[in-house]
Amino acid sequence: MARYTGPTNKLFRNKKVKDLSNRKLTSSMRQTASGQHGAVRKKLSEYAIHLAEKQKIRFTYLVSEKQFAKYYKEAARRKGVTGTILLQLLESRLDNILFRAGFGVTRKQSRQIVNHGHVLVNGKKVDIPSYLVNPGDVITIKANSSEYLKVVMSAIDLSCAPSWITVDSDALKITFERIPQREELDPEIKEQLVIEYYSK
Repeated sequence: MARYTGPTNKLFRNKKVKDLSNRKLTSSMRQTASGQHGAVRKKLSEYAIHLAEKQKIRFTYLVSEKQFAKYYKEAARRKGVTGTILLQLLESRLDNILFRAGFGVTRKQSRQIVNHGHVLVNGKKVDIPSYLVNPGDVITIKANSSEYLKVVMSAIDLSCAPSWITVDSDALKITFERIPQREELDPEIKEQLVIEYYSK
């Protein structure tokens, strides 16, 4: 995923990924796959259904195949429901938290903000988008980057920030209060299909 340079909108549309250019599918976005035969209905095999769901989640969070497999192994190792833990790990990524808080229009932009060294976690610079944030961690923006972030945030509805993070838009500060529960995450994601995919 890190090196993909093709048409993102077509890729996301084919995988039924949301959050394309402004956090949700627009009404003008067609729901069929791209291409001449995109609207043709095909009966998918069980494997194809499992694979498609895995790819949808992977492209939603912008992680590579190798990264996603590592998240699954870590989720399977921990006690609890593997699918829920997998989603919680993905939600705890630094780039995702910036996106959820409204510090980036898209996850890709939030990832770039982290890569360029604008972000501090508990006062220390972190430029790794996949950095896993822990409950209680405080994310801030470097002083010399604040004007740029305020311009970005002016185009975003900050009221959509989830309940598990606290956002101080004036101070450009995010507090990761807690790990989200499954019922607070996207209900359209079917993580059980991913578990079945890796179980084969």
